[in-house]
Amino acid sequence: MSAKDESIFTHRRDEMLEAAARHAEDPSSAGHSIALMTEGGRALAPAQLEQRRLIHREDSVRRQSDAFREIRTRLLELAGTQNFITLVVSVSPHSGGSFVARNLAAAFAFDEAKTSLLIDCNLRYPNQHKALSVDPAKGGLIDYLEHPIRGLKSIIYQTGIPRLRLVPAGTSRENGGEYFSSFRMRAMLDSLRCRYTDRYLFLDGPAIKGSPDARILSDVADFVVVVVGYGRDTPAAVNQAVANFDASKLAGVVFNQST
Repeated sequence: MSAKDESIFTHRRDEMLEAAARHAEDPSSAGHSIALMTEGGRALAPAQLEQRRLIHREDSVRRQSDAFREIRTRLLELAGTQNFITLVVSVSPHSGGSFVARNLAAAFAFDEAKTSLLIDCNLRYPNQHKALSVDPAKGGLIDYLEHPIRGLKSIIYQTGIPRLRLVPAGTSRENGGEYFSSFRMRAMLDSLRCRYTDRYLFLDGPAIKGSPDARILSDVADFVVVVVGYGRDTPAAVNQAVANFDASKLAGVVFNQST
């Protein structure tokens, strides 16, 4: 991981936003998912994580790890005691939205009292399964939404990072709007979040520019984090991008510089 792969989180609003109340199936279930989340294979070593451009606990990526921990802290402050769904989207393509989404998910998985689930919602350019070296042999998000009888368990994959799981995009589609606005999508997210109160969901969405999918996905998220390509996206483009979202959901902006 390059030292330039550093993300700096800044709040767009002066006051913290109140998170909406959420329901959990059983408040006493916190920790149950952690007990069940055993790695079938060996956890990835720091060198392997760096090859995948992922943060870890070692000093070699301390600056990057601390930046993502800071984002984690801010989101937890907004949400209080409830778990939540965070949509991560970039202003324009190639600005590092997917990079930020998977490392933010990894930062939450650092906490041994939490689990994180990364869902690849970039249907045109799905990348997370490649970045995490996951073979989505049993399909992914779209395959489940089209055929829910297959069950959620079949599309949740281990990543080699303890307490972090991936739902890949699955079968490629040009337009995800009809899927993201569907009852099945909402029901799936509610099930994934509410079954375990220690689980945090991260949606890796497509770039805001040139696609309505990011706006549609924000309807099913509790928070939105916008990724700005440092030196790539103009202030006007950033202002136009954030205007797409409900101000009560806009958690902040990440300035990302990557090689």
